[in-house]
Amino acid sequence: MTRNLTLMTDLYQLTMMQGYLNSGNQKNVVFDAFYRKNPSGGGYAIAAGLEQVLDYVNQLRFTDEDIEYLKTTGCFTAEFLKYLRSFRFTGDIYAVKEGSVVFPQEPLIKVVAPVMEAQLIETAVLNILNHQSLIATKASRVVYAAQGDGIMEFGLRRAQGPDAGIYGARAAMIGGCVGTSNVLAGRMFGVPVMGTHAHSWIMSFSDEYSAFKEYARLYPNACTLLVDTYDTLKSGVPNAIRVFREMREAGILLKNYGIRLDSGDLAYLSKKARKMLDEAGFTDAVIAASSDLDEYLIDSLKQQEAAIHSWGVGTNLITSGDCPAFGGVYKLVAVEGEDGALIPKIKVSENTQKITNPGNKTFYRVYDKKTGKMKADLITLEEESFDEEDELLLFDPLETWKKTRLIGGTFTMREMLVPVMKNGECIYQSPAVMEIRDYCRQELDTLWEETRRLVNPHKVYVDLSRKLYEIKKELLGGI
Repeated sequence: MTRNLTLMTDLYQLTMMQGYLNSGNQKNVVFDAFYRKNPSGGGYAIAAGLEQVLDYVNQLRFTDEDIEYLKTTGCFTAEFLKYLRSFRFTGDIYAVKEGSVVFPQEPLIKVVAPVMEAQLIETAVLNILNHQSLIATKASRVVYAAQGDGIMEFGLRRAQGPDAGIYGARAAMIGGCVGTSNVLAGRMFGVPVMGTHAHSWIMSFSDEYSAFKEYARLYPNACTLLVDTYDTLKSGVPNAIRVFREMREAGILLKNYGIRLDSGDLAYLSKKARKMLDEAGFTDAVIAASSDLDEYLIDSLKQQEAAIHSWGVGTNLITSGDCPAFGGVYKLVAVEGEDGALIPKIKVSENTQKITNPGNKTFYRVYDKKTGKMKADLITLEEESFDEEDELLLFDPLETWKKTRLIGGTFTMREMLVPVMKNGECIYQSPAVMEIRDYCRQELDTLWEETRRLVNPHKVYVDLSRKLYEIKKELLGGI
């Protein structure tokens, strides 16, 4: 969905741009977009939103209407407005692939561009990256809790507006959902759309049985009946069984059929319903559940051996109910010097976690060669190279006495940042959403189970190369 989002920025981005223009500052700079804390108390995050970031940057154009509006603010000179008329992004962008498992402090997107261009895109880049990464991460946690059961994204009506519903559904699919109720998202992104019916369908008929029977007649190959409108065990399940029996007697092949629970004690009701369905001969009928689910409730229900194997998750997924913001930031890390070389820059804070990593960087993922599981991530300067046959020293950049020496030949390394835009031209073809979903699943499989657990997960270490660490220490010592 292409829209002109050029003015989707904070005012101060434009006022700073005007200041750069007035001062003649056209230097190239490097900005990193990263986050500081995993959402929901988890051990990782999932990067998402890159396709929309690139669409936004590609469409950056100040229209005549945009210029006329900016003129009315009284903030901008005629010279600056004239400059905006021919504005185009001309820089380079590097990013991790969508669906990648990521950790705090790592550059998820790196922008190398003239300062005015890099400054303008900050707000939109963070808006897109923060939202989709948050929902993709939440979805992956819900999917993990379900232990192989299908998760359907049902959150459109509770999302914070149309865009949050549409792109939240996209992100949820990347995080591992099997489908969405959002029809527009299905059309836009080529993902499966799923759903059953509402209580209103049943209430609009004279009785529950008639409602079930008509729904089964219309949708014999996708017949999941909502059984909690009146009385789940005394009315809903018996009427569903009656309809299923009539379908079987009529020679209709029962497939993709079952019941949905949307209220009450889901563990108790599902077990009772399972027993009733099995005794009636419908052992393959699926029991689906909804009702304000999240990863913790699903995990609890699984521990209680609830007879549920399909889950519709809405509000707490599409809003990431327990963690409403991802917290990504966009920081200047290098500035072009007089000789054209990039000079590392650092932001200092009393909060150690808010001190930035300076310089033009990339990062590598280090895997155990035998198991294929992650060992650590290593943030390095862009020009550094490594030989997997050499020993690799990893150390905690805050508690430097914590060290790990990896013997050459026992590990592999993969550079995570890839070029996606060069000289203002997009050079990256985004995969289809379902392909990104498959990649995300592969990424998650490289995590140890201890890192994926919902509570008190094991931390994956993100270390700095010795060279980057020394530059950071030198900059801090010179302040």
